[in-house]
Amino acid sequence: MYIMLSTLTSNGLETIKKKPDRITEVGDELKAMGVTIKGQWAVLGDYDFVNLMEAPDNETIARASVEIGSRGSVSMVTMPAIPVEDFIKSLK
Repeated sequence: MYIMLSTLTSNGLETIKKKPDRITEVGDELKAMGVTIKGQWAVLGDYDFVNLMEAPDNETIARASVEIGSRGSVSMVTMPAIPVEDFIKSLK
């Protein structure tokens, strides 16, 4: 599981203003790259979206992040999300 925080660029804002469905279309593109969006929220503050994503490995999510980010519409911060139960087990 991964958490992706994303911020739209001025190009991205212009795109979704003209075509709001573009947001969900990106989810379809990510799925084709092996990444599944498990949850997505539009938020206020430093980021525009918070996404909960599933990918088989770090390389897959990194490749998808580079592909989407290279388009110039969004900048992203992606973090692996470790279930708390697994984290506690690793400390024992």
